[in-house]
Amino acid sequence: MSNELNDLQQKVAKLEAVIETLTRRVTVCEDEQAIRKLHHLYGYLLDKCLYREAVDLFAPDCEVRFFGGIYKNKAGAKRLYVDRFQNNFTHGNNGPIDGFLLDHPQHQDIVDIAEDGVTAYGRFRCTMQAGKHKDFAEDSYLGRQRQWWEGGIYENTYRKIDGVWHIQVLNYVPQWHADFETGWAHTKEQYVPFLDKTYPEDPAGPDELIPRDEIWLWPTHKVVPFHNPHPMTGKEIVAERWIGDQQRDEQRKKSD
Repeated sequence: MSNELNDLQQKVAKLEAVIETLTRRVTVCEDEQAIRKLHHLYGYLLDKCLYREAVDLFAPDCEVRFFGGIYKNKAGAKRLYVDRFQNNFTHGNNGPIDGFLLDHPQHQDIVDIAEDGVTAYGRFRCTMQAGKHKDFAEDSYLGRQRQWWEGGIYENTYRKIDGVWHIQVLNYVPQWHADFETGWAHTKEQYVPFLDKTYPEDPAGPDELIPRDEIWLWPTHKVVPFHNPHPMTGKEIVAERWIGDQQRDEQRKKSD
């Protein structure tokens, strides 16, 4: 009888361990899906200029890194999305306006849940089609009829608060811009100027600026650091930095 009881207890312990493992795996899968839904919703909200709803996706102590600036906490996020984007792009209207396009699908996502279960990391790519219709060009912050492409990478951090995932750090790193008519082979440097003034000097500005040597725009081409190591080697994913003949000659002249 004792042997049977012992065998039963071992089977129960094994089943409990299996249930615990499966529960953990299901929770991770659900969290990964929740992060994807959260970030894709963010993309949809920005597409339709629903800036106030976008701010509501952020954690109270969030951080938004955008075009050379760092906006801190919910107040900073509101300054970027409402005071800058909403006031400039949609004349203060919380929603789309006729003639203004800002579609940027979110895709190619990599999501990882940290061991603590309340922190997550996500890498997303966006490809934006934006512009102003010719019939609405005069009444525009853009100042003229314009249509352009933009590509960027998000390397974000998320936090679960009371069971709900929020955006903790949104780090958008634009990769390239291009006029629709001429393409990326003709993109001028500093196609979109980086932010250069902080709040309150700029009422819609960031709390601090990112050092200029840490940001770039096409035709400069670098890798946005990955949050995840290589899945096979376990090593950090790092790219070599090629120096062309022209750049090498310029460096030699400086050193002479």
